[in-house]
Amino acid sequence: QVQLVESGGGLVQAGGSLRLSCAASGVTFSRYAMAWFRQAPGKEREFVAAFSQRTGSTLYGDSVKGRFTISRDSAKSTVILQMNSLKPEDTAVYYCAGSGTVILSQMRSQSGYNYWGQGTQVTVSS
Repeated sequence: QVQLVESGGGLVQAGGSLRLSCAASGVTFSRYAMAWFRQAPGKEREFVAAFSQRTGSTLYGDSVKGRFTISRDSAKSTVILQMNSLKPEDTAVYYCAGSGTVILSQMRSQSGYNYWGQGTQVTVSS
């Protein structure tokens, strides 16, 4: 059974940093594309970043490019989102997602992923 478990959320002041982790189990991690999405209150879920070792692709949403970095620790089956220069508008629930079959053109779309974590809250105060 596939499980994705996020951790590392919390409260931080604007300009600060947070590091989110997503531990995956029940998957062949090296074959999976992993992504982060976020959803703020009253807004649609938004693509943040994705990594596919199979396609060699790393993608970022426009609003986080240059501030966030996605990486993976294959030995621990963990995907990491390092968030720097945080802004109040980064406040959201952050979700980890995974797929063994997503293609490059779908990597920015929720529909490309069939496994999701429960989410972790990130709050950035001004």
